[in-house]
Amino acid sequence: MPNEIYSYTVAERLMRYVQVDTEADPNSSTVPSSLKQLNLSRLLVDELKLMGVTEVELDANGYVYATIPGNVTDKKVPVICFCSHVDTAPDCSGNNVKPILHKQWNGSDIILPDDTGIVISPNEHPYLKERIGDDIITASGLTLLGADDKAGVAIIMNVAQLLIQHPEIKHGDVKILFTPDEEIGRGVDHVDMKKLSADFGYTLDGGERGHLEGENFCADSCKIVFHGVSAHPGYAKGKMVNAQKVAAYFMSMLPYNTNAPESTSGYQGFVHPVASGGELETAWVQFIIRDFKEEGLKQLTNMLHDLAEQATKKFEGASFTLDVKEQYRNMKQVLDNHPHVMGFAVEAYKRSGLQPIITNIRGGTDGARLSFMGLPCPNIFTGEMAIHSKQEYVSVQDMMKAVDVCLQILQIASE
Repeated sequence: MPNEIYSYTVAERLMRYVQVDTEADPNSSTVPSSLKQLNLSRLLVDELKLMGVTEVELDANGYVYATIPGNVTDKKVPVICFCSHVDTAPDCSGNNVKPILHKQWNGSDIILPDDTGIVISPNEHPYLKERIGDDIITASGLTLLGADDKAGVAIIMNVAQLLIQHPEIKHGDVKILFTPDEEIGRGVDHVDMKKLSADFGYTLDGGERGHLEGENFCADSCKIVFHGVSAHPGYAKGKMVNAQKVAAYFMSMLPYNTNAPESTSGYQGFVHPVASGGELETAWVQFIIRDFKEEGLKQLTNMLHDLAEQATKKFEGASFTLDVKEQYRNMKQVLDNHPHVMGFAVEAYKRSGLQPIITNIRGGTDGARLSFMGLPCPNIFTGEMAIHSKQEYVSVQDMMKAVDVCLQILQIASE
């Protein structure tokens, strides 16, 4: 596809979008979890309408749905959805983001001006070495950037604009979905699949150029509650069992050189304590459990159960309960039944001049859950890197290449 005939707006769009604070709130029960996410969603609706997209809606739950009608009339063409999320992670502040465009980056350390102690160095970020000469966007040092996943949003918006401006690009119906609260695991809780009405889709929420992700962690959450015995501390001998001490002993037995995030990679799974608390009588530890196979989740859960059992035996009179909840599953289970979905993407990468690198996600995307809701949905790169941190960056050229890939997918499907 001759890139020179298209006008790319991804850099300008991203730099505007990241200035809208959309940080999700895991402690909120509202939908979306933070109402400020709606500020970006409303902006996107307005922009889609201005570019000529007539079927656009922001629903009561903060989801943006849009349809660009197809222009192929002589045959049935699959309806394809492109999806990204508008929220940013609560791990690092997304308030008052000041994006900086480093034109034709020369390969030297990027020192962020608002905190010169924050340095984005190619020595610590090996992928950066591949992007010398690209235009790199960063934040200013006080916040994350928010390219996760506003880079994806900008890419999809650019695709929409190009489809409207260039009717010679052949495509079937295109569905656009922008979700809230992906970062806190609620991104597709309220998606209206009937309204979406697509055959398959692609999330734009990946990292390095050329990466295509059709596999992700299976994920469960697990809460272990330890029960002790209360007694007056002055007369507690032989009576009191302090639940907090039971929990602490249990925590001390957790593996750190195996089955932990800090010691695993590739296809290795882990257990990860994310929160804890309690008092004398009751103490609790909250975990996330990750593995690429459901059997691996069961084995890791059994390990936690065995350790909790050992801890309560150490403290006579103590007991525990363990509660597991399913979060999401490996999209590969679904995509293997729809090989054309990955096949279209592989061919699109090649037509865009890329050798696809099919890899896994040590995490999850909206696409993982959408796949099990009836919308097979692998993940395409956006260039977002060092996400959830003040060192976050993205290559404009990576985003432009992702636009090309999306357009190629649509044309391949129309063929």
